[in-house]
Amino acid sequence: QVQLVESGGGLVQAGGSLRLSCAASGRTFDIFSRGWFRQAPGMEREFVAAISWIGTTTYYADSVKGRFTISRDNAKNTLYLQMNSLKPEDTAVYYCAASRGIVVPITAGAYDYWGQGTQVTVSS
Repeated sequence: QVQLVESGGGLVQAGGSLRLSCAASGRTFDIFSRGWFRQAPGMEREFVAAISWIGTTTYYADSVKGRFTISRDNAKNTLYLQMNSLKPEDTAVYYCAASRGIVVPITAGAYDYWGQGTQVTVSS
């Protein structure tokens, strides 16, 4: 099994920045692609960003492109999401996910492991 723990969420004003982290433990050799998703109240979980094992391939949702950056440090088994120019509509619980697949998935169903989520609230 793989355990994922997110951190770095909080309350920030519109236009501000936050950096989320997601530490993996357990059978970390079992995971390759990693991603971030978010879920606002009353909404379905939506894709935010994903990254390949060596970090050379990244995907972003159109709504965050140019504002968010996904990265990873495999030596630390940690995934990051740098969020700049935050907007109130970015308010959600953010989840990190990990996949045993090499092909980078952008759908939630393709991920095998999930963290418990961290709340991000952007005030106007």
